[in-house]
Amino acid sequence: MTDPLASPRSLARPSLDSVGHVVAAFDCGTNTIKLLISRLDPETGEETELVRDMRMVRLGQGVDRTGRLDPEAIARTFAAIDEFKATMAGYPIERMRFCATSASRDASNADEFVAGVRERLGILPEVVSGAEEAQLSYDGATRSLGVVDGQVEGPIVVIDLGGGSTELIVGDAHGHVTAGHSLDIGSVRIHERLLAGDPPSAAEIAEAARVIDAALDTLPAFGVDISAARTVVGVAGTITTIAAAVLDLPTYQREAIHHAVLSRESVLDTCDRLLGMSVAERRALGFLHPGRADVIGAGALILDRVLRRTDRPELLVSESDILDGIAWSMTEPSEARASD
Repeated sequence: MTDPLASPRSLARPSLDSVGHVVAAFDCGTNTIKLLISRLDPETGEETELVRDMRMVRLGQGVDRTGRLDPEAIARTFAAIDEFKATMAGYPIERMRFCATSASRDASNADEFVAGVRERLGILPEVVSGAEEAQLSYDGATRSLGVVDGQVEGPIVVIDLGGGSTELIVGDAHGHVTAGHSLDIGSVRIHERLLAGDPPSAAEIAEAARVIDAALDTLPAFGVDISAARTVVGVAGTITTIAAAVLDLPTYQREAIHHAVLSRESVLDTCDRLLGMSVAERRALGFLHPGRADVIGAGALILDRVLRRTDRPELLVSESDILDGIAWSMTEPSEARASD
């Protein structure tokens, strides 16, 4: 299949004297590394996306078991960064920010990774905390909600489901976060630890659900009450891929997925179906990136357990996510970011 994010997706390039700042945002997670090049106008809040690109590098391969980044995973990630650097050469980029999340936080040899990124891009990557990751995710997911037809009602819960961790963030309809927490449950982590079967057995699924539920049980201690949500927003590749399945898309179509409103029951049914498939069956799905085929079942189980703790009848899916939040963070004074 042709993956729409396997190569840079460039939009019509504005003239160099256009209003705004051209920024490059990197999000390096457990399973993927992403690049967003955008022109941002802080005065109007307008974002002109120039390039959105992704590589499946599985940087977090084996980290949960060994506590270290695998040399082959580091090499795959550096190769992707080299490709991104070539793409960036065609744009008048003023600012860059590289954020590394769960896998790099957990690895004992993270310094090796940080040094390699700095050598290639000339900037020091930031291994962001779980709290900042949650804030960036919420900001990226909710900035575009004003264009959704109908009233967006708060409190809003954003579910950012990654490879190594899942962020649950509560805020209002104006972009203000009231509570958030990062849990060490992600599609790669749960798959590697608990779902070895192909397809996973009923016993494996039950144990994985128990572990996920135990993590979710800790949320009230951090002031995160997802049951109070009036709007539930899902972001990141696992959830957007599940949305493609719900919509029965023949291929991954970002425009059809962005701001799709899906019934809760259809999402839960799809999660159950994906979890019960073999890897080979998943790879035959035209919308699913091969790099997600082994872990999408674990991600589906996490989303299932989260949604069952809300009473909302719908899930709103956004293609705008932490990457957009990272981009907009570069329009803020550096001292404001440092105080977050």
